[in-house]
Amino acid sequence: MQQHSSLPEPNSSVDATPTLLTKMQQLRAELWLERSLNQLQSRLNDCLLSAYSTVSQCKTTEGEIFQTVVNQISIALNGITVAIALFSERAKMAQVAYISASYSPCSQLVVLETRNEQLQLQLPTTIAIPDLHHLERKAPNDVWRLTDETTAVIGWLMLSQTSPKSDEQSRISFPSQLKSQFLARAIQQCTAALAQLKKIQSLQQYSQQLSSCNEKLERTNQLKNQFLANTSHEIRTPLSSIIGFSQLLLAQGYDPNKQNQREYLRIIQSSGKHLLTLINDILDLSKIEANQLEVEWENIDVPEICGSVLALVKEKAANKGLQLRLKLNPNVKTLVADPLRLKQMLLNLLFNALKFTKTGSVGLEVVAKGGFVHFIVWDTGIGISPENQKQLFQPYFQIANTVVNRHEGTGLGLTVTRKLVEIHGGWLEVESEVDHGSRFTIILPVEPAGIPRMDELTLADGEREQPIEEGESAVIIPSSSRNILLVENDLPNAELICIYLGTLGYQVTWAKNAAEMWLTLTRLQPMLILMDICLPDGNGLSLAQQLREAAEYQKIPVIIQTAMAMKGDRENCLEAGVNDYISKPLDLSLLANLVAKYIQLPKKPSV
Repeated sequence: MQQHSSLPEPNSSVDATPTLLTKMQQLRAELWLERSLNQLQSRLNDCLLSAYSTVSQCKTTEGEIFQTVVNQISIALNGITVAIALFSERAKMAQVAYISASYSPCSQLVVLETRNEQLQLQLPTTIAIPDLHHLERKAPNDVWRLTDETTAVIGWLMLSQTSPKSDEQSRISFPSQLKSQFLARAIQQCTAALAQLKKIQSLQQYSQQLSSCNEKLERTNQLKNQFLANTSHEIRTPLSSIIGFSQLLLAQGYDPNKQNQREYLRIIQSSGKHLLTLINDILDLSKIEANQLEVEWENIDVPEICGSVLALVKEKAANKGLQLRLKLNPNVKTLVADPLRLKQMLLNLLFNALKFTKTGSVGLEVVAKGGFVHFIVWDTGIGISPENQKQLFQPYFQIANTVVNRHEGTGLGLTVTRKLVEIHGGWLEVESEVDHGSRFTIILPVEPAGIPRMDELTLADGEREQPIEEGESAVIIPSSSRNILLVENDLPNAELICIYLGTLGYQVTWAKNAAEMWLTLTRLQPMLILMDICLPDGNGLSLAQQLREAAEYQKIPVIIQTAMAMKGDRENCLEAGVNDYISKPLDLSLLANLVAKYIQLPKKPSV
């Protein structure tokens, strides 16, 4: 039986060299490809690692990524010149922005093959987009499109068609397929690195914002703690006087003929007003910041308002032994402004001047310049350093007061003052020198822009005259009708109103809640109802609406007296059908005027 062997005959001449050479070349090409890509990735990782290590102040840019890419591709391709042209959407062209370190002036790139033109590859050469599209379609091509992670075109990678002068035998020649594979993967690495860099930069931006927010939060927290400490101290001070002198009066038994007890009452009243001022500062700032502060424009008498303001601070100046001066320009007569707010601005500045002045004088000067009136409050006090002047109008900021060795007030006075000045269409200026006093100047326009002329201004809602329809006659309530129904759940407030209105000759019936109100109305027809909003068994506004829906009670005037004193509270009350509104703490003189207005009784002297 004949046997066959699969081994070649000893004398066979099978040549395995070509196959072996092919495998070696293939392996060499693969090794080159992976080594080149690994080197590129390593350099890109270095860039990203640098960005990561300095995330709080990242300095790595897209430019460094692009420059790394062109350098590494150039090295891998035997030093051939490589460039990147970035796309300009506005100019509708690309401009060479990056070029490899191997750049040589002799390297040239054919842009328009049909015209046989050659373009010198250098910075900052511009290339038309259609020419780049033409070169992209060539095979083999020397232009490669660069996109970001969203596949949007950001530029083109370009290779020089001319190799640098060198020992060509020491260089590797690359098949077009291998070079294409290398460039495609290199571009992918570039795109991935750019996307990663954007994430790092976004993280950096977020970190900076977070750091800034933390600093602001820390500063706000410090200011808040300082504000709470100062406010607590300031509120406790008048409360201590109110409670303490009230206890003295209770212990001694009230005798209006004793001079010291009258002084106790004066202190209690003064402390209560100071406490109200502190609360109003906080409310005013919140209203201003919410753009909810109402301004009542009036044509005011400037000399008169300045005189009344100085009268309010005269006692404090005298207690400190300070001279108080007023200088008025005779040409300044009137000004369109909110008189209450103008007083508030001037008082804030004058009280500050008195607070920071130990010896010398404090003054108010009023001058006219162009269409503006300048209210200058000056003092000979401790002055303000340039550093403190920069923070002077920040909420809750307070300058250390060496005159009394403690903080006074809430730190809101100057903030509120400047905002009020701006609401009036003016501005506030400050000049100061340490140990040489300060000058605060309120500059207001004589007639602010954007408000009606004075002859067009209407009365406030509570004072607006209601026209009498034809066929109607005004109903005048006889002065003998003195019955008032007070609906109030707070015992001290109820006693205060009953006692005060009783001294004015009114007969006040007190209902502690809604149920008692309805029961009282079945046996009493009052000429006026004073209603609180917050009642234990109902809402005052809802009760007012029910009164307006009932025929027998429709014509009874209703005045809301409430601690709700924010923007819109007055309007909400009037919409509910009440006739008027007064906020707590009650101004007894205003209360007397409102009651007399609706009952038509003669007004008694205010307290």
